[in-house]
Amino acid sequence: MAFLRSIINKCSVAKKFRLNSQTSSILSTRNSVPAIENENQNRCRSSAAAELCDVRDSPPRRDPLDTSFNDPEAAFKSKTTWEIIRAYTVYTLCSSSYLVEHNMELMKLCKSILGERLFIRLMKASFYGHFVAGEDQNRIVPTLTRLRSFGVKPILDYSVEEDLSQEEAEKREVESSVSEIKSAEAASEAARPEASSVGGEMPQYNVTKTFADRRYKVQSARTYFYLNEATCERNVETFLECLNAVAGATYGTGITAIKLTALGRPQLLLQLSEVIMRARKFVSEVIGGQGNVIGQKLTAADLEKRLEQAGIKDTKKFMEKVVKDSEGVIHLFPWSGIVDENFGLNDTFRVPSLKEGRMVRLISQLSSKEEEMFRNMIRRVNTLIKAAKDLDVRVMIDAEQTYFQPAISRITLEMMRKYNTDKAIVFNTYQCYLKDALKEVSTDLEQAKRQNFYFGCKLVRGAYMEQERARAAALGYTDPVNPNYEATSEMYHKTLTECLRRIKDFKKKGQANRIGIMVASHNEDTVRFAIEKMNELGIAPEDKVICFGQLLGMCDYITFPLGQAGYSAYKYIPYGPVNEVLPYLSRRAHENKGILQKIQKEKRLLLAELRRRLLKGQLFYTPRGNYTPV
Repeated sequence: MAFLRSIINKCSVAKKFRLNSQTSSILSTRNSVPAIENENQNRCRSSAAAELCDVRDSPPRRDPLDTSFNDPEAAFKSKTTWEIIRAYTVYTLCSSSYLVEHNMELMKLCKSILGERLFIRLMKASFYGHFVAGEDQNRIVPTLTRLRSFGVKPILDYSVEEDLSQEEAEKREVESSVSEIKSAEAASEAARPEASSVGGEMPQYNVTKTFADRRYKVQSARTYFYLNEATCERNVETFLECLNAVAGATYGTGITAIKLTALGRPQLLLQLSEVIMRARKFVSEVIGGQGNVIGQKLTAADLEKRLEQAGIKDTKKFMEKVVKDSEGVIHLFPWSGIVDENFGLNDTFRVPSLKEGRMVRLISQLSSKEEEMFRNMIRRVNTLIKAAKDLDVRVMIDAEQTYFQPAISRITLEMMRKYNTDKAIVFNTYQCYLKDALKEVSTDLEQAKRQNFYFGCKLVRGAYMEQERARAAALGYTDPVNPNYEATSEMYHKTLTECLRRIKDFKKKGQANRIGIMVASHNEDTVRFAIEKMNELGIAPEDKVICFGQLLGMCDYITFPLGQAGYSAYKYIPYGPVNEVLPYLSRRAHENKGILQKIQKEKRLLLAELRRRLLKGQLFYTPRGNYTPV
């Protein structure tokens, strides 16, 4: 640390001069440029964005890729020496168990001692400056510009969170996860027996106070708690700002991440998820096997015959709603109606019950107000994705807990069908620590192929493992998570291989871009595996069907060498006011503590780059990239 302190003094004056010069230049230019919105062809709205245009027009530069990811110069050529020192210091602090465990309390104590102004300056010089791009969509432009000049593109996320107490979070979640129809007669006699006659009890789709605070044992995922419809509308505005910000600086390569729990009442996702799983149980009871009917390869005549063999005679009304094509049955219900803002839930999801001998409703009764809330949620999703398509920006729908995920995936797939007509605008996220990950991806790939839309997929290991395991044990249902890390890695690699296999098949037909995959992983073995498979299957980076993503401030030694070697590389870019992203910073500290092995490698490479600059007289090095992202 003494070695570092001697360098900090030398760097501080140069850093201050450079930042003041950059800020003055950006602000003076920005004030002279007229506002331009929703126009893909003219997005150079500031000196920083103008620089992007120059980089885009220059000949592409490509560096050889060291797949051992041990090249410190390639990893950190986008950073100033001050930023290298800051990164090393932040990682060192993240290695302290005491500091990590009590980071929120320490930050609040520090704020009370230093005062608002000094505290913000301290955060910008440390954790905030390392993990967050800036306070708003204007202040993040220099960061996006520099990333792009080194071959890296952004996934924007406005990372403001409410600092709710556990008690308040539990109260909000319980209230927003229970139907407004509260009478015992409506809840127990009209709805539940009908639903439970297909698939039995499903406790995972019931709210419980013990797990109502969805932040429990979760470090790496942002959490929204429903308050009212007005809050959801404000979230739409925030996401629209993200879309406009990324459109203004990325030329159709940028991405915005959104969460569906930010856009509607969680009760509706719970109930829709339960419907989906009961429909799968119905398929298993009538046809055999497991999963969606699309995987059963049945014709409509086959399905009708199976129903009759099961003792169900009046099938005409049910069969009218079944979705089919020349290859057979795709869905039991007209799911495409979900993206219609006039879609009604109450009367759509009915199946013939083997136990009841009649048509039964799979969804618990909803009030007219709740039906309106569902339509509002769908309207919000439509608004965002239509805006993304108009702006030539992509949208990644984040994965969430397993009790929400069936509904989230179904809505996302139908949005893909509606909007992914020319290229992949909408991406779904799949968590590979789940036992059914490969099956889910394969089923959705098959739907995209059968219904002729472009498929977008982000593969992650997952964010809710401890919470999911604890909840399954407490509520008495099967643990959905793979038994260990090795099984999760195997699932990730199998799922990725299946995606790449299908890409190869499409490529043979001259349609390589029908599938787009993001390998969102901080695991260098997984990144190497993806590169090796691409080479093996003849999938080139220039095909623009595989991209890689890591968080800002983490695993730069993976992201930047990839981008500089001509692979499609992304950084997940959080932004927002300092005080309002403290919960995000807290999670990053926890996550870094949990991956000490990666921290040790990053620290070793940071020190190696610092020594290299000292020996070569590059202490006051200014990053100037001339790379063009794929």
